[in-house]
Amino acid sequence: MKHTNAVSFIYKFILAILLLIGSFLVAIRFGAADTTMKTVWLALTSHATTDSVLMVQELRLPREMAAIFVGAALAVSGAIMQGLTRNPFADPGLLGLTAGANAALALTIALMPSANYVAIMITCFIGAAIGGMFVFGIGAMKKGGFSPFRMVLAGAAVSACLNAAAEGIGLYFKISKEVSMWTAGGMASTSWHQLRMIVPFIVIGVLIALFLSRQLTILSLNQDLAVGLGQRTTQIKTILFIVIILLAGASVALVGNLAFVGLMIPHIVRAIVGTDYRFILPMSGLFGAAFMLLADTLGRTVNAPYETPVAAIVAIMGLPFFLFVIRKGGKAFS
Repeated sequence: MKHTNAVSFIYKFILAILLLIGSFLVAIRFGAADTTMKTVWLALTSHATTDSVLMVQELRLPREMAAIFVGAALAVSGAIMQGLTRNPFADPGLLGLTAGANAALALTIALMPSANYVAIMITCFIGAAIGGMFVFGIGAMKKGGFSPFRMVLAGAAVSACLNAAAEGIGLYFKISKEVSMWTAGGMASTSWHQLRMIVPFIVIGVLIALFLSRQLTILSLNQDLAVGLGQRTTQIKTILFIVIILLAGASVALVGNLAFVGLMIPHIVRAIVGTDYRFILPMSGLFGAAFMLLADTLGRTVNAPYETPVAAIVAIMGLPFFLFVIRKGGKAFS
């Protein structure tokens, strides 16, 4: 039975890779200035210096690489959160992590306008940790421990407070435009230098999550079972929480505040591969990357030559999905 499941997953994994490749080619090909597949091929394989090739290499390629890594990071972190808390509504954007990182980023821009990307990353990680701790602390205050709906309410309250703090900082220090550009969740200004700084953190976080995927599967089923099997649950939870902070903080540092990606993708993936996180995490990474590529393509083409914020596109798709999951009691695709 395990062999059959593994073989089936390999086929599904290959199809997911093909979906990602197709989404990447569509994202590179279409935009305010359409290009040909020949130009895309030259940009990927040669050192040609024509205007169209340079446009693909210096503008589209870095932003689509950002979409790939951010989509994967948010989807994987959402899957980890849902498994760790056994909360079907968990998502870095809904449980305060991205809002905390966003508020920390606004404070950094205000107090250290010349801060480099290392400083921005560190503050985003700290902000994500603070936002998450606020939500988990409020959710655990009442007797009975965590409940999915209490966590969602706490996340909504903390996120609203932290987003308001970010806006207040922007108004007070007259940097609203800079803060808004981050909050919009855009990838337009992503550079290769930024990717070199941020991507290693995302890769490390995803690899650690994959390494602990078996333990996460057991934790998602029953904590007592995990303890009975000899797992060091406190250490595993701590490491996975740090991974979530790494992934959420790096995503905000790179493209800004995005919600719902980490909610939608794991639910869809579970319908395809089941409840084993050894399968859920890699598939979530691929589907999250493909989803962000398509969302960015829509943002560039739906009102060309103007750009529609990616955060708005994701929210338009994510909010109905969130309401649907609530209506189904958190088991929309389970």
